[in-house]
Amino acid sequence: MTTLPLSILDLVIVPEGRTVGEAVAASVELARRAEAWGYRRIWYAEHHGMDDIASSATSVIVAHVAAHTQRIRLGAGGVMLPNHSPLVIAEQFGTLESLHPGRIDLGLGRAPGGEPETFRALRRDPAAAEHFAADVVELEALLGDGAGLRIRAVPGQGTRVPLYILGSSLYGARLAAKLGLPYAFASHFAPALLDQAISLYRREFEPSRHLEAPYVIAGINAIAADRPEDAEAMYEAQLRRMAVRLLGRRGAGVRPDHPGLLDSPVGRQVREMLRVVVLGTGGEVAEGIRAFAARHQVDEPMIVTYAGDFDARLRSYELLAEAAGLVGG
Repeated sequence: MTTLPLSILDLVIVPEGRTVGEAVAASVELARRAEAWGYRRIWYAEHHGMDDIASSATSVIVAHVAAHTQRIRLGAGGVMLPNHSPLVIAEQFGTLESLHPGRIDLGLGRAPGGEPETFRALRRDPAAAEHFAADVVELEALLGDGAGLRIRAVPGQGTRVPLYILGSSLYGARLAAKLGLPYAFASHFAPALLDQAISLYRREFEPSRHLEAPYVIAGINAIAADRPEDAEAMYEAQLRRMAVRLLGRRGAGVRPDHPGLLDSPVGRQVREMLRVVVLGTGGEVAEGIRAFAARHQVDEPMIVTYAGDFDARLRSYELLAEAAGLVGG
């Protein structure tokens, strides 16, 4: 049986009582272990204004982790392109590719990556998201031969950093298909349109110089543990932490252990958001991920493990790698 490639989405979580520096150091250690265990790639997502997520400066995180690893692919999953000039992103990721040839990915999304206030502070132009498709095409040209452009990305031009379109709606699926780019669906927190989006992408895909056939990455929440009940407990803890995060200022004083939290409207919302999940032993989780990939026509599952304890996160990824037959080096 062919081994299914597995990848990781790392949000660079900052646990309560820890510092950003400690969280980044943990992400470096995770990447080094994941490289040894045989995971294909790790992506870091652009989020803003969230106290427990330290991946807002995505290119900086990628640069730091790349300097401490040797082979594993690293990238943005993703850069929220309307927040930035395509030229700036071409220069940043062109620099990364020049420093670490053949190891850098650039996933692109059009969401703000934060609250409305952050949205306004980052974009300044409220209509920026409407130019997403044109910005992707411009970025592709800046990283390619620069044909038709009056500007050059230096570094960047000629690096041809691989682009991926991210999304949780039909818009991203249609754009990825039209441009002949790989598509990554955010089913780990927005699963509602998973099957529709993948079906549309595969049906409308147009081969390009980037890709001859469609290629789908999809997020899946997964926690493996030596005892299934431990995985279930870690998942419930994550549901509680996310519910408190969604409450934000409205939930001042509410803690994750608040009675009835998961039975509240926000608790039910979180359960729906994170319903694409596999829990259990390493073997059970590996089998569940294979079934997910087969059922939804996913070429590469991207694993999201929110276990609050770092050692438990490492153990989860290790158990999964062993059970899935990944080959490190």
